[in-house]
Amino acid sequence: MPQLELVRSKVQLAKNVEEYFNAIRTNIQFSGRNIRTIVITSVQPNEGKSTTSVNLAISLANSGFKTLLIDADTRNSVLSGTFKVNGKTVGLSSYLSGNSELTDVLCDTNIENLMVVLAGQVPPNPTSLLQNANFDKMLKMTREVYDYVIVDSPPIGLVIDAAIIAQHCDGAILVTESGVIRRKFLQKAKEQLEQSGTQFLGVILNKVEQRLENYGGYGSYGQYGQYGK
Repeated sequence: MPQLELVRSKVQLAKNVEEYFNAIRTNIQFSGRNIRTIVITSVQPNEGKSTTSVNLAISLANSGFKTLLIDADTRNSVLSGTFKVNGKTVGLSSYLSGNSELTDVLCDTNIENLMVVLAGQVPPNPTSLLQNANFDKMLKMTREVYDYVIVDSPPIGLVIDAAIIAQHCDGAILVTESGVIRRKFLQKAKEQLEQSGTQFLGVILNKVEQRLENYGGYGSYGQYGQYGK
């Protein structure tokens, strides 16, 4: 099984935002026992959804929960630069195409309780792949093995992929950069996720100025003050 190692800069970031994500993790736990597969998206790129996905997964793993992080942003993977890869890997696109088994795409990490599925090669038809039966099968199988499955999806403001993924998840989180996205676009994204049938868990406000005192909030508008893609 391939081994992934969190790159040094991301290790430091994880330490810096640990308390914020512990608060977010706790609030997710309060949302109910059935919230175990969670899609994380944003309106547009570079708002912090991938950083949020990684650090939430780390928080869950550090709390003793068996956690799987899936990079479903096959068009523009950020997670591929977050982990150092030791060994040959195949990713989500290979599994969805029917070219690999689930066991082939699972990667262990240097973080106890955390496994990762990388995005893999960019497919010619990302949306169609997510709509086939293999993706639903994958989430159902992993839900039986892991306590939490975190899915980093493409921005919902650009492509429909996040809404498709949300159909198969228990809950959804929307990440937005402070002061960048107009409220009407956030509302539209929220409605798209809700229409998928998933439970909308809230918005995380990213890249907030450090003077804000109520870090770690979670709900209609949660927030944390670190930068990330």
